[in-house]
Amino acid sequence: MKKKISRTSPNKISRSKTIDRKDNKIDLFEKRIDDAVKNFKTPKNDNRSSSTEGGLRLNKFISNAGICARRKADEFIGQGFVTVNGNVVLEMGYKVQEKDIVKFKGKKVTPIKFSYILLNKPKSVITTTDDELNRKTVLDIVQGAAKERIYPIGRLDRNTTGVLLLTNDGELAQKLSHPSSNVTKVYQVELNKPLAEKDRLAIKEGLELEDGIAQIDEIEYTLPRGDDKHVGIELHIGKNRIVRRIFEHLGYEVEKLDRVLYAGLTKKNVPRGKWRYLSEKEIIFLKHFAGHEKK
Repeated sequence: MKKKISRTSPNKISRSKTIDRKDNKIDLFEKRIDDAVKNFKTPKNDNRSSSTEGGLRLNKFISNAGICARRKADEFIGQGFVTVNGNVVLEMGYKVQEKDIVKFKGKKVTPIKFSYILLNKPKSVITTTDDELNRKTVLDIVQGAAKERIYPIGRLDRNTTGVLLLTNDGELAQKLSHPSSNVTKVYQVELNKPLAEKDRLAIKEGLELEDGIAQIDEIEYTLPRGDDKHVGIELHIGKNRIVRRIFEHLGYEVEKLDRVLYAGLTKKNVPRGKWRYLSEKEIIFLKHFAGHEKK
């Protein structure tokens, strides 16, 4: 069910029609982004979505309430600490229905409502929940977007712009942040000087940095062409400042760095410094497809 939009949220934008391109040139990475998200269809007969239709497993119901992780919830269920409609339930796979009353150690369990927000992060904003220097953070921009405490998944450094996901869904956050998640990210880079073809090929082959090989998926020159300072780079590794370090290793300075795709999410129709709620379709995509082995 889509969340209603408050009129008091000045940074919130609505989903609108795609803006027409200014010219007929095709940007390789813009097309790659389009291909990454089009034709996605919601899986049928899938009980793992955010809907509770068909019931939600009891351990996940307890986990969603913030009491403990699902594995620990199984232990509590087995110990008889959980009741449904006044009856002790010991069955691990028991499914809770919408009208059921669940109690843990005698206290009613109320699941936390998950929020999923996509922000087009502007420059000079900190990707953290708070800052000791009182600088502006991403949470200042999305203030009032959710009643629950939300936090960013992953980080973009202060001068990097683009797609950032914020949520209070700890399970999803852990999944997307884990090194084995293979989450694909695409960045548009503007360098201080043209990227030599030999350096582009060296980056594509994989550079040896101080913390190991920086293996990327693809790198190409992008529009506007002519100066070759504009590059698109696709990768799934999540090392700290990895894109900047790749170019700095070869003697380039990154003047602008913009993340245009993260785990299938793009910033299209989201102006810089604005945000929107994810659609149900996007949430399902993240939970079931993002983070799986890249195909």
